[in-house]
Amino acid sequence: MKAQEFIGTGRRKTAVASVRLRPGTGKVDVNGKKFDEYFPSPLQRQTILSALEKVSAATERYDLIVRVKGGGIQGQVEATRLGLARALVEEDKDRRHDLKVIGFLTRDPRKRERKKYGLAGARKRFQFSKR
Repeated sequence: MKAQEFIGTGRRKTAVASVRLRPGTGKVDVNGKKFDEYFPSPLQRQTILSALEKVSAATERYDLIVRVKGGGIQGQVEATRLGLARALVEEDKDRRHDLKVIGFLTRDPRKRERKKYGLAGARKRFQFSKR
């Protein structure tokens, strides 16, 4: 029999993370690499695991398998945190209020604005010369 598994998807800017939460020993695998290899900064790792800490779930109780692509490192970190929070809620619906109050279930809707024709960027203009 396959172990019970909970899946959460998180997004931020152009980063998309799929987080699988299953009972285990606390192993975290990100795109086939170790957690501290993929996210070298302790602050990034703390940000991701903060969802587990806020619901006072022991980090050692779960194994995480994360598949993340697109965006930059910080976008991937925040997408992974959202995916983990959604997976935790899927496991136990009572956690929803606690995670919602601190904003871990809120998808940040900000995206990069597209470049417009006739301009240097989205809003920046080319230098104006009167003569």
